[in-house]
Amino acid sequence: MNATWVLVLFAGFLLGCREKPAPTPEVAAPPAVLVFSKTNGFRHASIGTGIEAIRQLGRENKFRVDTTTNANKFRLDTLRKYQAVVFLSTTQDVLDATQQTAFEQYIRLGRGFVGIHAATDTEYSWPWYNGLVGAYFDGHPAVQQATVRVTDKTHIASNFLPDNWVRTDEWYNFRNMVPGLHVLATLDETTYTGGTNGATHPIAWYHSYDGGRAFYTAGGHTDDSFREPLFVRHLLGGIRYAMGQ
Repeated sequence: MNATWVLVLFAGFLLGCREKPAPTPEVAAPPAVLVFSKTNGFRHASIGTGIEAIRQLGRENKFRVDTTTNANKFRLDTLRKYQAVVFLSTTQDVLDATQQTAFEQYIRLGRGFVGIHAATDTEYSWPWYNGLVGAYFDGHPAVQQATVRVTDKTHIASNFLPDNWVRTDEWYNFRNMVPGLHVLATLDETTYTGGTNGATHPIAWYHSYDGGRAFYTAGGHTDDSFREPLFVRHLLGGIRYAMGQ
């Protein structure tokens, strides 16, 4: 073998011995929530403002926000991409039986649910959903100012709120309350007219349910709700809880 071939082979050997470049590490996808706002009854004008408020929370807190009114998204292979699903003022029947089953399976994976305002005015003939959301809507008086008594100051959705939180909203009454809810705040019915739930009128709560997590807040009827720093932070706490953060 002549000297030229020896040099070629030696050069090839050296090239083969070079370290291969390290693979580019995969960037983990950010956590994500799905905001669902389908309505088959009254549609709140504040839904658009609520969507934008949640999108802004996502931008500020590094989670992705997808939004839809399409119930066909309720397939397990689609839902499992999300850490939590938000029902933003949904009304009446919004899922068919197959979609309901997929959502039940999703929660049983240990995922989360957030209900805002009219989420309790939804799916009256689905007992599992009653258990998830915690209660059903039972009417309301006119929009007015009231005092919210914050009764649990340990939760991420309430630990920053004043003991007596005075704000204006459409105040829901409830029926079919689920036992065992962890109530974060109640309405003082002496501070407004039209309340029917008495001295312990719950207005925001959370609980573990069927393997997952659920949070509900009754606020959010008005556009201004989603511009209130305290209410938006309250909502962020509920979303973070539902996401397992």
